[in-house]
This record gives sequence, C-alpha cells and structure tokens, in this order.
Amino acid sequence: MAFKWTDERVAKLEMCWADKDYSAARIAKEMRKETGEQLSREAVAGKANRLGLSKPTKSSVTRQQRQEERTEKVLELQPPADQGATIFSLTARTCRWPIGDPRDTDFHFCGADSKTGQPYCDYHAAMAYRPPKAKGGDGAEEEADHVHVPKGGPLTNHLPNS
Repeated sequence: MAFKWTDERVAKLEMCWADKDYSAARIAKEMRKETGEQLSREAVAGKANRLGLSKPTKSSVTRQQRQEERTEKVLELQPPADQGATIFSLTARTCRWPIGDPRDTDFHFCGADSKTGQPYCDYHAAMAYRPPKAKGGDGAEEEADHVHVPKGGPLTNHLPNS
C-alpha cells in the first residue's frame, strides 16, 4: 500500500527538508516511526522533488560554478598587445596564435607570454579550447558555453575559400 501524503505529512516533510541536517533517509525513518507505514528515502526524495524542494547536488553546483567562473574569465580577458612575433622569435613561453594569412608578408604570431607547456596566452587559449561536453539530464550530450572556433582551427578564418 502506498504511503498517504496528508497535508500534515507534507508540512513535516517541508520543515525537515529545509533543515540541512535532515537527509531523505532520516526523514523517511522518522515518518515511519510516527505513522507505522512503509516509506523509503526514495519516496521522500521523489515527493520533495515534485514539491520543488529538491536540493541541488554537489556536482551540479560545482559544475555550474565552474561554468560561471569560465565565462567570467573569458569576459574579463583582454586581447594581449600584438608582439608581432615571427616563427623564428617564438619560444616555449610565447603564444603561437597565428595572426593574418600565412601567405601575406605581415603574417605573424601573437607572441605574448604563455604558461609553460601551453601554446597560447590566456586570451587565445580561451578561444582555442572548448570545455568538455556535459551530459544533459536525458543522457544527451550538450555543449557547454564556449567561444566558437571553426572546425579546422584558427587559420581557417584567414584562408580564402577554395
């Protein structure tokens, strides 16, 4: 027999759910003691969800915070001063982001400082790298917010269509 959710029981659920010390299992246990009826933690969590009481999971909060931080970081970044670096002046700590068409005489690289082991400065890395795809609630993959870079990479923006 299904647990009967009366107005009083729903009120108790709402009160206990708001208290951070109560888990769904603890609420179920206490309500079983009071009523003598069978009630699982899943039933408590399901009812809380249907009432719109569900607590965000730790992983979803963390994921959301990371996405917000990433977005803020990209928006805060300013393009570096153009260093006009040539292929011969690049080092392990300079940005290798190509600027212009490689066939033009003024073609060069960003040349701003980059972190050791990274090919681009922070500004160009934010444009070049896409965050991993996040799984949606229905199991489908959703692309996280990112700066769009064409499939062929940054140089495809500068080459004429063939």
